Amino acid sequence: MSESLQSLSIDRSKLRHRRSKHRTLWITLGIVAVIIALIATARANAPAEVTTAKVTQAWPSSAVSELTATGYVVAQTKASIASKGTGRLEWLGVREGSAVKEGEVIARLESADLRAELAQAEAAVESAKAQLKRSEADATDAELAFDRSAELLRQGFISPSSHDSAISRVKQARAAVAAQAAAVKQAEAAVAGAKVQLDNAFIRAPFTGVVLTKTADVGDVISPFNANADSKGAVVTMADMSTLEVEADVSESSLSKAHLDQPCEIQLDALPDVRLLGRVNSIVPSVDRSKATVIFKVAFVEKNTHVLPDMSAKVNFLSRPLAGDERTPRLALNPKAVADGAVFVVTDGVAHRRAIKTGSKLGDLIEIKDGLKQGDIVVLDPGKLKDGSKVVEKKA
Repeated sequence: MSESLQSLSIDRSKLRHRRSKHRTLWITLGIVAVIIALIATARANAPAEVTTAKVTQAWPSSAVSELTATGYVVAQTKASIASKGTGRLEWLGVREGSAVKEGEVIARLESADLRAELAQAEAAVESAKAQLKRSEADATDAELAFDRSAELLRQGFISPSSHDSAISRVKQARAAVAAQAAAVKQAEAAVAGAKVQLDNAFIRAPFTGVVLTKTADVGDVISPFNANADSKGAVVTMADMSTLEVEADVSESSLSKAHLDQPCEIQLDALPDVRLLGRVNSIVPSVDRSKATVIFKVAFVEKNTHVLPDMSAKVNFLSRPLAGDERTPRLALNPKAVADGAVFVVTDGVAHRRAIKTGSKLGDLIEIKDGLKQGDIVVLDPGKLKDGSKVVEKKA
């Protein structure tokens, strides 16, 4: 009987174990739910990864640009200035950047020996002229003697042979005068030659321009052919800055987009904020096989004193001349940032929606007329981004 009653009793130790297992399970599920909620909250508050771009300036010429080519500024009138004679440089009156006028003396060679030769030649002229005067006097005397001899012969006081001597003397005197006159001319020619040699010691500017480089110093030996390893050929290199133009390489495949007298806009790497008007002045009638390009020479319609030879340049070949209001840069932006007339401006990691007013296309960009300033950072392809959303720029 007692055994039957014991079999009907409840084992409370097993019941307590089951309750403990259920309690542990619920606690675990609760912890997991809290973790999931925290993760969801963290994800909801995490900054969105976005791609950004800056508001920049663009030039209206990009909208009418048919072709862009690169090249360098060159001077069409450029020369290395040397002397025709050989000698030691004793004076140099210019340096890099000096402005000189046509015919101005810019350097001088030692010329003491040349001056001595000139003085000797001039003295020879004076001597020859003196000899000419003496010959002319002898010729006058011979002619007077001839006249007297002719009168005496007519009167029969002298023989014909004596008169023949007078005739011979006149002819000799006249020949001597002619020979001495030729000697004077020869001496004068020697003077002219000596003056040329002396003048060659003075190195003059062949045209009005600016000195680009100085290749010799006082004391250097100057030789026109630079035959000696210790001699210098040129003294300076100069250029006429009024003849500056850009030589741009245009690919063969783009030749149909460029032509003579086409309006251009020139941008210099050294002057990024300056755009100068240009015009196609000439086309070199040959092709560079190695590069498959043709050289277009673009003249500067606008002058700028900061433009120098050998500056790298970029030339925009335009479909039409630019209007006055197209000569200044405008605010522009990548059109991918614009959605429903607004953009998201990023400030301190937060994207703020801002309405803007757009204008015409400027190449690959779009003009911004109102709502933004240069340097503003905006979100590209904002998608479902909301005003005030935290953002972080995507890493490359």
